[in-house]
Amino acid sequence: MSNPTNAMPLPVSRLALIALGLLGATLTVMAAARERQGDADLEPIASLDVPRYLGAWYEIARYPNRFQKQCDSNTTAHYSKLPDGSLQVLNRCRRADGRYEEVVGQARQIGPADSPKLEVRFAPGWLSFLPMVWGDYWVIDLDPDYQLAAVSEPKREYLWILSRTPTVPRQTLAALLDRLERQGFDTGKLEMTKQTR
Repeated sequence: MSNPTNAMPLPVSRLALIALGLLGATLTVMAAARERQGDADLEPIASLDVPRYLGAWYEIARYPNRFQKQCDSNTTAHYSKLPDGSLQVLNRCRRADGRYEEVVGQARQIGPADSPKLEVRFAPGWLSFLPMVWGDYWVIDLDPDYQLAAVSEPKREYLWILSRTPTVPRQTLAALLDRLERQGFDTGKLEMTKQTR
């Protein structure tokens, strides 16, 4: 005959493990919810006139990122309309050895025709059905004349400052950096891009 007092520790320890597991899962879900809520704080501009945004842009500064490690200077982006309504993205930069490198991608708007939220992919077209090949591209700051822009994504891990000209007046850039700081960006992480044109 078994002793009921000896049988108790096993269920109690199982219950304790289950409770700890549920607590851990709950904390994970709550942390993820807080992270998503924090991501929602980033606001893009109110609307984007895509035809005005097309054309050549010079990179003025960027957060360091793995896919531009080889770029030493003269980084540019050129946007043009494709027949299906999406955009072609042509990124170009000069390497330290003087050679130029180009990559061609595609961008598509998310939402209405004036949406400042786009997605960009540089993977081959036949992979475009996979959600993970598309990255967020949000226009978060843009002057009324479409001459200076800031682009990022909801988590603020990436940031680019783009201009229609290879240089930007110091005061204009300082004002943009101030606006970006108010949106929660660490502008001290920005690397200035050399433009030798």
